[in-house]
Amino acid sequence: MARATARHILVPTEAKCNELKAAIEGGADFAQVAKDNSTCPSGRQGGDLGSFGPGQMVKEFDTVVFSAPLNVVQGPVKTQFGYHLLEVTSRQD
Repeated sequence: MARATARHILVPTEAKCNELKAAIEGGADFAQVAKDNSTCPSGRQGGDLGSFGPGQMVKEFDTVVFSAPLNVVQGPVKTQFGYHLLEVTSRQD
């Protein structure tokens, strides 16, 4: 069964999500940006979500996590919770 590890940053607006993505692409540390900005409790751990399989996260999240290249920040991804930046850190098929 497929498994992935990922980290994310959750914010309430697409504009904030784009602002944070630009900061990360400009050299800001993903984990620090998550700690400083994410509204998800995982932000305290730098956005780390641990390991999970398909179907354990919301559909929009799953679609990105199980198709995106590794270690490339994806997003904004809109879900019922807000806007996410995602980074898939590992995946096993």
